[in-house]
Amino acid sequence: MKKIIDLPKIVDYRGNLTVAESITHVPFNIKRVYWVYDVPGGESRGGHAHKNCVTLIIAVSGSFTVTLDDGTNKHTYLLNHPYQGLIVETGIWRTLDDFSSGAVCLVLASENYDENDYIREYDEFLEYVKCSK
Repeated sequence: MKKIIDLPKIVDYRGNLTVAESITHVPFNIKRVYWVYDVPGGESRGGHAHKNCVTLIIAVSGSFTVTLDDGTNKHTYLLNHPYQGLIVETGIWRTLDDFSSGAVCLVLASENYDENDYIREYDEFLEYVKCSK
């Protein structure tokens, strides 16, 4: 599956518009939306994986990097276009770093919040990945 997806960008001299509809543009039904902002310089966000929740991460303002880790391979993506999003599948550890001043990270999630869906310890994540294979 393609990791970075392009969302529709409607160009207008009054200001551009981007839309994200469940299934049409986002490959899952959106059940939760949240955003992260005012991240102090040098801080990281994320640092977890999900067992059941798929997410689409979008830099709606500014930029930041997202590192995805499947337990074997890591890949870092720079998000800096509000019309692009990064799909993060289940069982993938994600870390968000290098937030620019004023950056806003929007996350569209396939599931409602459930603390039991989170894997918050990296060693537990590696064990989860090993048992999932």
